[in-house]
Amino acid sequence: MQGSKEKENVLKYKLAYSGIVLLVYIIGKNIPLYGIDLSSYKQVTFRAEELLTQTISGDIYRSSVFAVGIFPSMISGLLVQLFLAVRNLFTKTRVPPGKTRGITVLVTLGIAVLQAAVQVPKLSFAVSKEPLLLIQTIAMLEMVTGAMLILWISDRNSRFGVGGRTVFILVNILERISSTFFSHTLEELKIPLLISALEVVVILIMENKEKRIPVQRISIHNIYADKNYLAVKYNPAGIMPVMFTTAVFILPGLFVSLLLSVFPYNPLLIWCQQNLSLAKPFGIMVYLLCEYLLTIGFSMLMINPKDITEQFLKSGDSIVNLHAGRDTRRYLGKIMRRLSFLSATVMGACMVFPLVLQLKGELDSTLVMLPSSMMMLAGFSCTLVREMITLKNYDTCRPLF
Repeated sequence: MQGSKEKENVLKYKLAYSGIVLLVYIIGKNIPLYGIDLSSYKQVTFRAEELLTQTISGDIYRSSVFAVGIFPSMISGLLVQLFLAVRNLFTKTRVPPGKTRGITVLVTLGIAVLQAAVQVPKLSFAVSKEPLLLIQTIAMLEMVTGAMLILWISDRNSRFGVGGRTVFILVNILERISSTFFSHTLEELKIPLLISALEVVVILIMENKEKRIPVQRISIHNIYADKNYLAVKYNPAGIMPVMFTTAVFILPGLFVSLLLSVFPYNPLLIWCQQNLSLAKPFGIMVYLLCEYLLTIGFSMLMINPKDITEQFLKSGDSIVNLHAGRDTRRYLGKIMRRLSFLSATVMGACMVFPLVLQLKGELDSTLVMLPSSMMMLAGFSCTLVREMITLKNYDTCRPLF
């Protein structure tokens, strides 16, 4: 009876754990760095890319111990996945989970140090010039420590809570949306809200509509034999590529800023710094290219035609009216290429449309990221709701004996 009672409370315990994790995250975002001059950040206006960065950093002023945010852990996870995917093309030996975890931590640490080194010189400190270097060093250590702490609590939340690192993104998005609503009038919000409503409807359709590929299962010989299918969402990788696009788009800017500190008068670096902005056509093109590559890459990685074909060959199952093996792989590859391209195009259009309006002067820079924020909020909410429904269904199960 005791085991059954504990099983029935899985969702409640996970929600409570995530609540504690979020409390730690929110407190960390409000602890200022040592020696920071908070008065210099009271009346600051932000560009589109700075509002975009707040999705993964959380601290729009970049002046708290959690100023680096989840950016290092996101990039490190992406780089490690790419490394393993390329490695698997040449060898069949698998990297142990412990070693993979160690590589991820080291890469996260390196990126956190790089990001802190770029951000700290841009901060304002309430100290004289003499101890400034010491204060900046302390601030860098605080930011790197905060990034590693976020990595740890996000891993813990993935194991014992709900949503993994998604909950941090949701908190940041909700904070950005609420601050936008409080700082603008209803008349100013009218056009962004109309665009947001349209994008939310589009992403909800993409997240919940699926293509069903009929599958013949050799182990099913009843009336349900003709009702088996392989389901693939019209948005195969979900909203995750949009979040990673933000992180990948920030990365070139960090490297350019770092190189400019060494070569301050290099014309190419100066041009890149000026144009790697969401207020410039070149920056928007880079942003869109990142979104396309990540959406297609994540889709093909998460639903790999090769892996599905091998599973069919091992189990004896097959797609209806299609030979197993090479024909199945080609068919699934064609389906995935079409769906991933459709997903990349639709989400890319939703992300770029407000930016184009900003270029034409028809949308204020402080409102340009509101539609994307609403779109990401809807997409992540769908994923979170599905996870909670699964946990709730698990709680309702009863043991046979």
